[in-house]
Amino acid sequence: MQASDRFNINSQLEHLQAKYVGTGHADMNRFEWAVNIQRDSYASYVGHYPMLAYFAVAENESIGRERYNFMQKMLLPCGLPPEREDD
Repeated sequence: MQASDRFNINSQLEHLQAKYVGTGHADMNRFEWAVNIQRDSYASYVGHYPMLAYFAVAENESIGRERYNFMQKMLLPCGLPPEREDD
């Protein structure tokens, strides 16, 4: 592996991280990562009708109500962010 290959791979990774928020970056903390995972999951549930119907049947709610609940959970999926420690 040559230095140019390594540079090319790193530049591709940086491009992906800039383009897609969920891919993460070196400065991402655990809370931000968990929020991205939860939001991606909720978006997938809302976007895939059979999965949404499954949750609606399992929770004995209408599909519209489940969609609404998932959309509301996307706002703060992991609660409020923790206090930052300034070093």
